Amino acid sequence: MNNDNNSTEDSHKRIAEAPTSKTSSPGSLDNLDALSQYIKSTKGTREGRAIPPLEKWHPEDIADMDLTIKANGEWWHEGGQMTRESLVSLFATILWKEENNGITEYFLKTPVQKIRIQVEDAPLLINDVGIVHEDDMSWLEFTTTTGDVVRLDDEHSIVLKAYNSNKINSNDSDFSESDFNNSDKANQLSTADDVADSQELASTEQVRPYMMVRNGLTALIGRNTFYHLTEIGVLSEDNGNTILTLQSGGQSYSLSMPTD
Repeated sequence: MNNDNNSTEDSHKRIAEAPTSKTSSPGSLDNLDALSQYIKSTKGTREGRAIPPLEKWHPEDIADMDLTIKANGEWWHEGGQMTRESLVSLFATILWKEENNGITEYFLKTPVQKIRIQVEDAPLLINDVGIVHEDDMSWLEFTTTTGDVVRLDDEHSIVLKAYNSNKINSNDSDFSESDFNNSDKANQLSTADDVADSQELASTEQVRPYMMVRNGLTALIGRNTFYHLTEIGVLSEDNGNTILTLQSGGQSYSLSMPTD
């Protein structure tokens, strides 16, 4: 265990000490090959999928890349879908979110450069949920398509929020961490079907379930995963609303779903 931790710390230090480069220099990272090679070369002996200390990196150089994370979780680069899951998962480890003048911006962040990308909805997608038992406690554990694993608790709660597929700015659909502060309160849905239909854009506006993951990044809970969540939880009725109650870590979390 200690050897793995030391390897992680050494690789993070190696990344931070890598030589700097300018946006206009030949070493610019604003293309897939250059960025992929940079991450792999500085990863060193880091085992598993450790997230680098992005909050400690403050690069001044900013570049733009024609890369969009679609509302259904797909990554598209220069008009084509990125089908290499290992590459997508690699880039997901350096995803970074910033709020600038009220506008949400997303980057792929390295110690030497930030590469601005576009995100249509949430930058991460949850495609699996299960129950894990630890120290006589049961937890709901969620997994994203890019390898993040997070448990439902007060810091990683679920909220329901409207998504408009016709918005002008692709980053306008995101929300602040304050939306997650009242996780113990019931969140209102328009219909249960709208929430479940989280990967189709047939309607102009939908209400979707999201979960806080890391570094201010949220994940959309996919349709099939949400269906599974309704099977794991307890459904009850209250004044015409269907209440979904979830148990995790000894705490109860409720979502209110009007049925009319």
